[in-house]
Amino acid sequence: MMDKEDLEKILVKHKKWLNNKAGGERADLQRADLRYADLRDADLQRANLRHANLQRADLRHANLRYADLRDADLRYANLRHANLQRADLQRADLQGADLQDANLRHANLQRADLQRADLQGADLQDANLRYADLDFSCFPLWCGSFDIIDDGHIAKQLLSHVARLDIRDEKLAKWVKSIPKEYKNEFCSRHDIKEID
Repeated sequence: MMDKEDLEKILVKHKKWLNNKAGGERADLQRADLRYADLRDADLQRANLRHANLQRADLRHANLRYADLRDADLRYANLRHANLQRADLQRADLQGADLQDANLRHANLQRADLQRADLQGADLQDANLRYADLDFSCFPLWCGSFDIIDDGHIAKQLLSHVARLDIRDEKLAKWVKSIPKEYKNEFCSRHDIKEID
């Protein structure tokens, strides 16, 4: 794991770089082992964190705008209230990550693994979630999930859940019954759940 003092030096130089000050240098944490690192409130805007191991790192309130997190391992990382606006998270592993109230607007989450991620209150407006895996995650059902870019997977998954609601509004229930059977049954892998027509 990266030495705490070395990490602090990199963060200080990065802050100088962001402010165009002498001695500044962009943080290059590519492939860095940052497991369990305390990066609360860290300013990592535009930092290179490609392939970095950030498992269980504490990134609460961290500023990761425009950061390059492609292929990063963020399993079970705490990203509550982190700013990931326009961050590149292609193929990032975010299994079980806490992304509550995180800003993910315009973030690139293509092919990201978000299984079991907690996205409560996360702002995903205009985020690219094509081919992302959101199985067993907590999906934000508020306007912060409007305009997500989807390859159809998330839409089908949501439709399969809507199809199983016991809707008491007749007009809406009729529309729900018209959802194609393949979308109603495609996503449930439990053997004790019966298919519906």
